[in-house]
Amino acid sequence: MTTNTILLLVFSLIVAVGLSYFQYYYKAKSKLKINLLLAFLRFLGIFGLLLLLINPLITTNTTVVEKPILAIVADNSSSIVNLKADQTAAELYTKLTSNKDLKEKYNIQSYQFDSEFLPFQKLDFKGTQTNLDGIAKGLKAINRNNSFPTVLISDGNQTSGNDYVYSFDASNKVFPVVLGDTTTVLDLKINQLNVNKYAFLKNQFPVEVFLQYSGTKNITADFQISQGNSVLNKQRVSFSPTKNTAVVNVLLTANKIGTQLYKASLISTEKEINSYNNHKNFAVEIIDQKTNVAIISSINHPDIAALKRAIESNAQRKVTVFKPKQINQLNGYNVLILYQPTSEFKSIFESNKLARINTFIITGTHTDFGFLNQQQNNLEFKMTSQKEDYLAGFNSQFNLFALDNIGFENFPPLQNPYGKIKVNGSINILLSSKIRNMETEAPLLAFSENQGSRSAFLLGENSWKWRLESHIQNESFDKYDVFIDKIVQFLASTNSKKSLIVNHESFYNSGDAIEITAQYFNKNYEFDEKAHLSIILVNSKTKKTTTYDLLKSNNAYKVNLDGLPAGTYNFTVKELNSKSTYSSHFEILDFDIEKQFVNPDLNRLNQLATLTQGKVYFPNQMDALIQSLLADENYKTIEKNNISRSPLIDWKWLLVLICSFFAIEWFVRKYNGLL
Repeated sequence: MTTNTILLLVFSLIVAVGLSYFQYYYKAKSKLKINLLLAFLRFLGIFGLLLLLINPLITTNTTVVEKPILAIVADNSSSIVNLKADQTAAELYTKLTSNKDLKEKYNIQSYQFDSEFLPFQKLDFKGTQTNLDGIAKGLKAINRNNSFPTVLISDGNQTSGNDYVYSFDASNKVFPVVLGDTTTVLDLKINQLNVNKYAFLKNQFPVEVFLQYSGTKNITADFQISQGNSVLNKQRVSFSPTKNTAVVNVLLTANKIGTQLYKASLISTEKEINSYNNHKNFAVEIIDQKTNVAIISSINHPDIAALKRAIESNAQRKVTVFKPKQINQLNGYNVLILYQPTSEFKSIFESNKLARINTFIITGTHTDFGFLNQQQNNLEFKMTSQKEDYLAGFNSQFNLFALDNIGFENFPPLQNPYGKIKVNGSINILLSSKIRNMETEAPLLAFSENQGSRSAFLLGENSWKWRLESHIQNESFDKYDVFIDKIVQFLASTNSKKSLIVNHESFYNSGDAIEITAQYFNKNYEFDEKAHLSIILVNSKTKKTTTYDLLKSNNAYKVNLDGLPAGTYNFTVKELNSKSTYSSHFEILDFDIEKQFVNPDLNRLNQLATLTQGKVYFPNQMDALIQSLLADENYKTIEKNNISRSPLIDWKWLLVLICSFFAIEWFVRKYNGLL
């Protein structure tokens, strides 16, 4: 409190005393005993008002006790039941969270996890996936900048996510509590099976299978792939304690169109505790048509390689790169990508007037815009020689096909000459262009559809940086590759417009996310945000029928069908107002990844404990774990002094008191006839 404030308070005190004395003693006609009370009330009221006018800062000093955090995380996946450790897990969790000494020292945070990391609710061990990497990310987000130990009650077997051993913060100790029997038992297992989702009729497609053996003796087993009652491939595989893995590569022939189901089996005469992991079902969709894409460019640019890789990530696509004068026949291609066209492309444009192949035109700093204006009339370019960087803005109302925003606004800018771009006719803009934060009112990625002919325009080079940035953000190229695939799919399709478009896979694995998306367009082919879509789902074996509503999200309607049992399902999506329908089917393959394990992954849990300077414990060592946590001097209770300053005018109750003093004074005077 400053000297000026103290002087003002003293002055206020004198003024309040003086005014009270003047009112009830100096000017008073009679010297009543009640005058002392009235003078005191008047003094309090006046002094309170002067205090509010001075408005001094009030300093408060409070002590806060902060306990260190202890995170206790329990595995809620179904593999715990398969390892017969579900009861043990529940008992361990209860013992740790209810320990009085731990609760006295630590602020205990309780969590559970399977495919998702969640606050603790109830352990029912029904999780169909295990993602330990999600624990690390969740704890970092919740307890940022804090140092804390973590007790991880789990078998350590992960089925999704990144490698959890290196995901946890090395400065925060992790104490894994191992669930399940670590005794080595004889087990043959199909560890992983790799196969493309699509294959082409009459072609051979590869199947790569990783086999694993756990045991103490030499054995042999038969690996086979069958379809129905027919064995398509069979071979003998040998294992030993030192040679406990094998890789089998098989070429199968695609003989029938449609979704074909296969079964991989590892058969042995040895008795195993878990034979479920000896078999794995898989499916391949056989198609009889391949989309051929020609990329035509007169220059070398990293965009071309990025486009080729993105397009060919879908096995249905094949890309060939040409110089303008190298390609003679266009009829063998479904889509033409014309990269930065110049006058060298004249023969391509002339040939395509007869071939009528849909085109994807990409411009940049090497494009001849005068020539391009002569060859098409969708966009009119008036460009300068100055280069400019253009950022992307996503149009959520785009409705030619379903596409989510994959973070376009955060992608690096594309480079194109500066100038004016005029849109002619009906153009659908997916991405608008911005120079820094200013809208240019020009498209960056646009589509046109005229008399059955489709075109796409990407107005800028260096889109290879988009693919790289997408990988940095998502640790995968998938989202960007799907974005490019949607463009190619739109250009490759020559079907007439449909009012109801439904997207789905032909088959899913048990435990996978099953999402079906749909778009409904009105008579003007505009996305209808007021449509009412429902899906009728029928299990082809049990004939059980279920109806779900599709929920609107951005530019599509979606339904999530997670948790369906394995089997074949027929479904119909219907728009209830127009009665438009779409019917198809999909299959869920019987594959429970959580049943693949016979032992906990002790090696990975040991690695995790070592990297974080923690220690692995077993269920019978809980007392030792508790004593270790209690004795750890790295985690101590901290006392903090919090000093806060607030102006007196914020004390609302002071105004109430002042009003009360004046009110009591008035009533006392009224009661005693002094008014």
